[in-house]
Amino acid sequence: MTAAPGAAPSGGRSRALDVLRGATVALMIGVNNPGSWSALYPPLAHAPWHGCTPTDLVFPFFLFAVGNALAFTMPGLLAAPPAVFWAKVLRRTLLIFALGLLLNAAPFARWQPDGTLGWRDWETLRVMGVLQRIALAWCAAALIVRCGGRRAVIPAAAALLLGYWALCVAFGAPGDPYSLHGWFGTAVDRALLGESHLYRGEGVPFDPEGLVSTVPAIAQVLLGYWIGERLKGEAPSAAGVARLFTLAAGLLVLAYLWQLVMPFNKKIWTSSYVLLTTGLAVALLALLVQRLDLHRRAGAWVSFCEVYGKNALFVYVMSGLIPRVDGLLRWNAGSTEQPRWLTPMGWAARELFEPIAPDPRFGSLLFALANVAAYWALAWWLDRRRIYIRV
Repeated sequence: MTAAPGAAPSGGRSRALDVLRGATVALMIGVNNPGSWSALYPPLAHAPWHGCTPTDLVFPFFLFAVGNALAFTMPGLLAAPPAVFWAKVLRRTLLIFALGLLLNAAPFARWQPDGTLGWRDWETLRVMGVLQRIALAWCAAALIVRCGGRRAVIPAAAALLLGYWALCVAFGAPGDPYSLHGWFGTAVDRALLGESHLYRGEGVPFDPEGLVSTVPAIAQVLLGYWIGERLKGEAPSAAGVARLFTLAAGLLVLAYLWQLVMPFNKKIWTSSYVLLTTGLAVALLALLVQRLDLHRRAGAWVSFCEVYGKNALFVYVMSGLIPRVDGLLRWNAGSTEQPRWLTPMGWAARELFEPIAPDPRFGSLLFALANVAAYWALAWWLDRRRIYIRV
């Protein structure tokens, strides 16, 4: 069975790619599981709208890593008969998308305002999400490589980024096409997905992983594929590392110039944001290639990241599913008149981690790190038993 996005690596692979993927999954789990969302250090919070924080790098880094993995799995897919190729791509896409829907729906029940436990409202189930974006972007990238070949990768990525920019300008609010209310993609997402099935974290129906903003995310996967192809095709060398650094610098310069007219924005996944995050991912990858593949210097942190990367999607799904189930296991720590509901994880964050330091942000960070350690233990246990859950 060939490795799916985020699965255990195949032979002959750059160790740097595996470490990058594993580190990204660990960071995704850490930033998604703080002790309190109201107690975060600024670098661990997303930018309110325009801008880019370290946390805003995590998801695009993972999409970049998905593209890297595609460079290794694609030869096997291309060698298969057309019917087999389409069946495998469709199966993986649907499975990953379904896992995302499962996370959105889990745990299928909700505490009601009157204190009773009832079934969730399926009419407001969010359709899109992180895994759904991964599924669609991976699928589109695989189809582009299949239909256009390797030479089509960079032109396709450029067309997607430039086309998305043109659509934002043409159909967005005049003079304000990149604002929450001026961005054209929300109207499209509402029409295609339904307003009741969009994310509402911004106070209005708007999905930061919607269909429209998935278009530039496809380019991110294609760029990751292109880099993976180059690493796969050449032995580690100082010249290769220098080329990666040069490419990273070029992408960052282009990103800076582009953001003068199209600002960095994760929530609508602007084209400048794709170039920024891809450039930073390539720079980090160059450092890892130099240290791990060229000079072969590794420490315990390398093994830590590799363990995470071998069951990346499964561990990520569990890190989203377990807190949702935990939300059902609550009790009243207050009074009947003024209830204060706690869950096991909420109790641990408040009673075990929050009192450690006067600043609640420190306790919140420690709780997030405890989650990273706990899910690493799960990944380590699976790795020790050579269990790799592929999608």
